[in-house]
Amino acid sequence: MEDWRRILADSIVKPKDLAEHLGVDPREIEAVVGNYPMRITPTVLATIKEKGDAIWKQVVPDAVELDDLDAEDDPLEEDVMSPVPHLVHRYPDRVLLMVTNQCPIYCRFCTRKRLVGKPGFLKKGELDRAIAYLREHTEVRDVILSGGDPLLLPDSLLERVLKALRSIPHIELIRIGTRVPGSLPERITPRLCELLKKYHPLYMNLHFNHPDELTPAVKAACGLLADAGVPLGAQTVLLKGVNDDPAVMKRLVHQLLLARVKPYYLYQADLTKGTNHFRTTVETGMAIIRELQGHTSGMGVPHFVIDAPGGGGKIPVLPQDYLVHLDEDGAVLKNYEQKTYHYPQPQKNGRRELPMVGAPSSGCGNGVFDEA
Repeated sequence: MEDWRRILADSIVKPKDLAEHLGVDPREIEAVVGNYPMRITPTVLATIKEKGDAIWKQVVPDAVELDDLDAEDDPLEEDVMSPVPHLVHRYPDRVLLMVTNQCPIYCRFCTRKRLVGKPGFLKKGELDRAIAYLREHTEVRDVILSGGDPLLLPDSLLERVLKALRSIPHIELIRIGTRVPGSLPERITPRLCELLKKYHPLYMNLHFNHPDELTPAVKAACGLLADAGVPLGAQTVLLKGVNDDPAVMKRLVHQLLLARVKPYYLYQADLTKGTNHFRTTVETGMAIIRELQGHTSGMGVPHFVIDAPGGGGKIPVLPQDYLVHLDEDGAVLKNYEQKTYHYPQPQKNGRRELPMVGAPSSGCGNGVFDEA
């Protein structure tokens, strides 16, 4: 057995094990685990500092999960948009292929709480149906492997999927969504990296929610992937009591950049049954983006998005006060310092005016310039 599989097998999956390691009363979570499985890897367990901290809240079951009765199991209507089993076709040119229901850890806020934890991987017949669908739909150029976590597939099965996708001429990009580097870094082996290099262009979106997740071992795993030529992005879910603080989010994006991971999406929490206690207001996310913009590297500022209920897809949300006014003459803009500026629209006479409203920038200031 490979080292990473042995480590995964040492994960906490039963309430009595959680009681032994973290002092949780197993009676308080038995019913929760019966509905929504638990798995906490040794890596994640080691990052828990105290009861109720940011890591604890993400992985330790809570009885409040069973109080959320009115929400939908599948608020994004993925099942409705699944033309063949395990494949979701929501956007015109890209699809989601769910290759397993297994994860290294089971996040308590997971969008797919209805699915994750069930045994087994994508069967050959199921993969064949998905590949047949993709061959027929030549508009699809981008396939995202998800689940569950694709990197829990053994190397041989993962390569079977990648090889099948690369046999389709119109598939340009393959992306993998994974929590593995941050929760089971031992899985990122030189052998895996050599496998992935054979199927470029291949991208990965890694899931990180708190700076404490970026341990030295995790950063080393990200480095192996980056050295294999895999561009790395990070998807973060905005979670109450975990990262709904601008200072925490700034620390997170800084640690991600140090790990060679580009912050990509900051998600407003989905309306999934059993997760309502994690939701923040939309204004919280907007305020965080406002605090990041201009106060850290631009490449460290993620897109704040809401995955619209009912299958509407990801909708970007920007702080509304950046654009104060827009008309045919120009745009009135407010920067991160709350200073206001005017950007002129192109003029028919080939000249442009650059009046600044409010404090001028450190550049050329006001003036009229001929178009070059």
